[in-house]
Amino acid sequence: MSRYSRILGTGSYLPPTVVGNDALAARLARDGIETSDAWIIERTGIHQRHFADAGTGSVDLGEQAARRALDAAGLAASDIDLIICATSTPDMIFPSNAALIQGRLGAAGGAVFDVQAVCAGFVYALTVADQFIRSGLAQRALVVGAEVFSTILDFKDRTTCVLFGDGAGAVVLGADTRPGLLASALHGDGSQAAILCTPGRVRSGVVSGSPYLHMDGQAVFKQAVQVLERVAREVLDKAGCTPADVDWMVPHQANIRIMLHTARKLGIAAERVVQTVAEHGNTSAASIPLALDVAVRGGQIRRGDHVLLEAVGGGLTWGAALLEY
Repeated sequence: MSRYSRILGTGSYLPPTVVGNDALAARLARDGIETSDAWIIERTGIHQRHFADAGTGSVDLGEQAARRALDAAGLAASDIDLIICATSTPDMIFPSNAALIQGRLGAAGGAVFDVQAVCAGFVYALTVADQFIRSGLAQRALVVGAEVFSTILDFKDRTTCVLFGDGAGAVVLGADTRPGLLASALHGDGSQAAILCTPGRVRSGVVSGSPYLHMDGQAVFKQAVQVLERVAREVLDKAGCTPADVDWMVPHQANIRIMLHTARKLGIAAERVVQTVAEHGNTSAASIPLALDVAVRGGQIRRGDHVLLEAVGGGLTWGAALLEY
């Protein structure tokens, strides 16, 4: 009998501190940097984002999202035998966020590891978890995307600090005889690493290089609009589907122009694109599971719907997955 994975529950968590564009513009103005609410909205579609308080890490956010996903799935932490966390902002060099989340949940025994593919990290992690379940190495998996990008932002660079926020999202996958994750595709191009990176490193207790996020916005936009349509069509072809079969598209919430451009190229109506970027900003690996949970809990995505996920991130990395929710 064939073995597949299906989503059993979703969860998300946002830190309580909301930073609107006006507040961020005022912060930048103290250093003589000019921006405005209108400038940010026009270029990104972002109205606000959530920032974690000092002392709050991605494990804290990921734990809360994980607990909500477990509740939605009707499972206990002890039912989970695999935890994968997608993050670029882990709490420690090691152990992994996944191990720390497992310890918080009291779910010892299963495999735990992190995936680092930046904004494409959740699609990567979901695909890996699906393969664990299909192969029989895991029965139920917890896949978490958790980020505190506010800790690596240069608040003197208006082209990057206005884009990102903090948050976490999670899904529980379980083995099933019915296909849930219908198809996925993952890609990378390391020759493009310099256009989106945080190049600092710790050596002998000292940070060498820049600890801040650096981005060539025009280059990233150009790459994103090319690869996202291509990988989405690749996944649809693998599943034997067309864009007309997609009930909902849940893209990485990076920039409203990229999201809607990709949907338009695929022929997917804007009304079928889950959009949370205005309220959350770009939460990197957390953005897709956050948006998915919002749409599920809001009654948009229902059981049986075909859901297309797609993302591009630093690396460059990109990927897509088609689900039957």
